[in-house]
Amino acid sequence: MRVILSPQARAEYIEAIEWYRHQAPGLDKRLRAAFTVARTRIAANPLQFPSVIGGTRRALLQDFPYLVIYRVTGGAVQVIAFFHTSRNPRQWQRRI
Repeated sequence: MRVILSPQARAEYIEAIEWYRHQAPGLDKRLRAAFTVARTRIAANPLQFPSVIGGTRRALLQDFPYLVIYRVTGGAVQVIAFFHTSRNPRQWQRRI
């Protein structure tokens, strides 16, 4: 199934990559790899991850404190947030 990032989710993802790039060599690449794994798993079986609210689901990235918040719409998966787990969830919940 096709996975599409919303503009907000894409901006959050890029911001996280930039932050990790400045923390230690290679951390940004590890984050990208973890996201690729999550994205592949979501695309293969989007219903495998827990349902949250308003028809959304969440996938936790391996080794990083980020959630991929998404919903299945038609024949695609729309990622609505790339969300750090320490943030207030109301920030992404306003998007649904």
